[in-house]
Amino acid sequence: MNEEAAAPTGSDGRPRCPWALSTPDYVTYHDEEWGRPVHGDDALFERLSLEAFQSGLSWITILRRRPGFRAAFAGFKIAEVAEFTDTDRERLLADPGIIRNRAKIDATLANARELAGWAPGDLDALIWSHAPDPAGRPAPRTLANVPAVTPESTALAKALKKRGLRFVGPTTAYALMQACGLVNDHVEACVTRSAPQGARGTAQPATTNPRPPTAL
Repeated sequence: MNEEAAAPTGSDGRPRCPWALSTPDYVTYHDEEWGRPVHGDDALFERLSLEAFQSGLSWITILRRRPGFRAAFAGFKIAEVAEFTDTDRERLLADPGIIRNRAKIDATLANARELAGWAPGDLDALIWSHAPDPAGRPAPRTLANVPAVTPESTALAKALKKRGLRFVGPTTAYALMQACGLVNDHVEACVTRSAPQGARGTAQPATTNPRPPTAL
């Protein structure tokens, strides 16, 4: 794939990752959210949950329903979701604003109850402890150079499962790492790759959210 194919230009003439140009929603998401560092237990719980709901679906389906998910799951505040009752579960199963998948809903509720027992900052620390050294990751020239799974994502998935979390595997873990800025998988020629994205370890607002080429 040549340089032009690796980073086609949008209507504004700026080169971007190829996956970002299929819809205006993706352009905005790519430019403003994907790959920027995300911190905070609640924010990362949201990311984990939405990655699980995305499994088997296009990410655009989740992205366009994100406001509905946030409304249905109390803004993904761990302490509040952990207190959801059977009545809340039935409400979620009937909510057309989200993906009404019983297994994914149950996993999200179970994960909230599990995380409610963790010390503040534990989820953030666990996830970010698996961020690879950026110096050892050359910029991908094309999407073909972007992996779907890495040793770090495999280790992260195992660590999360060992701590009792559900519905997370190596591919989902890597999508989370891409979206939340643990890795920078914008292609080399993409204008967003070199744009200021916040220093590693810098907290980002809980209203941001994420997704990788591997699931788009």
